[in-house]
Amino acid sequence: MIILATKSPYRIERFKELGLEFISESSEVDEYHEGRPTQPEELVKYLAKLKAEAVAKKHSAGIIIGFDSVAYFEGKIIEKPKSRQEAFERLRIFSGKKHEFYTGIHIINLDNKKTLTDFVETNVLMRDLSEVEINDYLNQDPNFHTYALGYDPLGHRSFSFVRSIKGSYNNLLSGLPVERIVEMLKEIGYKD
Repeated sequence: MIILATKSPYRIERFKELGLEFISESSEVDEYHEGRPTQPEELVKYLAKLKAEAVAKKHSAGIIIGFDSVAYFEGKIIEKPKSRQEAFERLRIFSGKKHEFYTGIHIINLDNKKTLTDFVETNVLMRDLSEVEINDYLNQDPNFHTYALGYDPLGHRSFSFVRSIKGSYNNLLSGLPVERIVEMLKEIGYKD
């Protein structure tokens, strides 16, 4: 049995498309605390591990998969916006520039006691955005504050904001780089 340590509807919907049986559980991990890693790739691996371990404590068998995602822009880790103004400012500074999107993956196989950790990076170039476009998007999508990027690359007006990407398309769309997860599941001993 695969157990996703997430309640993200985007990750759950994307994982369903793999056709693997799974359940999902919230990890209830506090992501914001002192002593967190300051580099994006280390932070997402660390938080993915905390989430997977929190869910693994409730089970004696199965494969637990934890995830975490952050954006990285001009040397700063960017997480879910806390306000509409913060989301607006973020999109304004992303306009016409590149940012990175990192997702950490931590898998625990409780049956053979193996663990595996990795991260996936996607580089994103935004097209130039007007303030009107940004405001229209924020008015249209009431969930903007739930995205690590502060925008939804799948829907609403914001799907038109991305000019190009380098790296995992799946990572950008849902914070679920399924191509790497499938490889990791094989590496850790999952048999479908």
